[in-house]
Amino acid sequence: MNLDEYSKEQLWKMLVDAVHGSFMYASHKAYVRDSILPSQPEVSALELAERLSIPIAEGIVILEELAEAKKAQAAQPK
Repeated sequence: MNLDEYSKEQLWKMLVDAVHGSFMYASHKAYVRDSILPSQPEVSALELAERLSIPIAEGIVILEELAEAKKAQAAQPK
């Protein structure tokens, strides 16, 4: 495999797919959304990794997906 052939988008998709393969991913994401972000909205992926004993990649994907969901919710007409 030649990593130079992969674009950032392809690598991101591969990372997301790998993280989604974790059987605890959905639980971790829900916990971050419901328990951590309300009290610590500026938490970093590294802090999540340390606090939840998860790979930093999982923390990155969780924070990115929750940020996208928040943007989508804010964009919806009320």
